[in-house]
Amino acid sequence: MAAALLAMHAGAQAQQAPQMQLQRVDITAGIHRIDAQVAVTPEEREIGLMFRQDMPAQEGMLFVFEQPATQCFWMKNTLLPLTAAFVAEDGTIVNLADMKPQTLDSHCSAKPVRYVLEMNQGWFAKKGIKAGSKLSGAPFRKAQQ
Repeated sequence: MAAALLAMHAGAQAQQAPQMQLQRVDITAGIHRIDAQVAVTPEEREIGLMFRQDMPAQEGMLFVFEQPATQCFWMKNTLLPLTAAFVAEDGTIVNLADMKPQTLDSHCSAKPVRYVLEMNQGWFAKKGIKAGSKLSGAPFRKAQQ
């Protein structure tokens, strides 16, 4: 297990370019559309938005986890200021955290979540999207039925 974690960490360290090839999904937050890259594998989640120089306002990254759990994120090698929305299985935003670039500060979900959506810092605030707001889209459909 430790060897696998070291190998994953080494892979993220070796990668110096942003991952731009990930699958995408459309998500809505009220009337607002989000074009989100989807990070599903442990490697994709570890790299996340590292090394991105910029990101269009309507884009983000959705981190998908197998089971709801307390999720914690940091910003090592991430150049953009981001806001993380910690999202329950049904698409409800549990809490939001503004994250400072290139820090190891830990930002965690207030309770177990299945998803984390990272957007440019301030995007949620500008749109009036807060804890308790609901996201819609394919990832959340099963739990919403």
